[in-house]
Amino acid sequence: MSLALVTGATSGIGLAFARELARRGDDLVLVARDVDRLGTLADELRAAGRTIHVVPADLATRDGVAAATDAIRERRIDLLVNNAGSSIGKFFGDTDVAAEDAQLDLMVKAPMDLMAAALEVMRPRGSGRILNVASIAAFTPRGTYSAHKAWIVNLSQWMNIQYAREGVVTTVLCPGFVRTEFHQRMGVDPSDVPGWMWTSAETQVRGALADLEKGKPISIPTVRYKVLGTVARYAPASLVAAVAKKGRKIAG
Repeated sequence: MSLALVTGATSGIGLAFARELARRGDDLVLVARDVDRLGTLADELRAAGRTIHVVPADLATRDGVAAATDAIRERRIDLLVNNAGSSIGKFFGDTDVAAEDAQLDLMVKAPMDLMAAALEVMRPRGSGRILNVASIAAFTPRGTYSAHKAWIVNLSQWMNIQYAREGVVTTVLCPGFVRTEFHQRMGVDPSDVPGWMWTSAETQVRGALADLEKGKPISIPTVRYKVLGTVARYAPASLVAAVAKKGRKIAG
């Protein structure tokens, strides 16, 4: 039995992580903004026999990040799932700088601070796992959203190179289109996306946990997205640029 901390735990991929980890026997620290949803989820997982701690926190704020990092240090967690995130849904240049700064806090600074706190706990004991949630968009230029995710991918890869030898494994999950509230909040019409591009949160979570156990630095569940990810990472820059120009507005 281990203790996992999951951010953004009350919806989408974060919720799927919480339920799957509980099903596997892990106890959980749940971090999210929505207090009511936190309570409902905690009751659900406690009814299944798990020990659950809740941390109501907005990770776009310094107080919220402090609450989460305090929980990491105090609970001595075994697994960190850095999942919380959002998108402005507009192109850079059509947003104001304050909104972009807030996104930078949530998408880059918060996960960085949580990773640093996790390393403080995990490195001295020689064991621990970190699973960061990025996006397949990290491999294609799409404004600040993809830039944030590319940053997460790059740092995650380096952390696995540097600290796996000390017993701390880091894997970054790069999902594509997932049937969650995330794309609804962005204003994405599901009918505009080909059916074959959609996956479930549960598929992403199971794939990510399997890759984490294998020590893989990057997890891209499903064959179709593995192919797309490979093309995006290794195709000529001119082709990547052409795809980006035609891509959906999932930029921040």
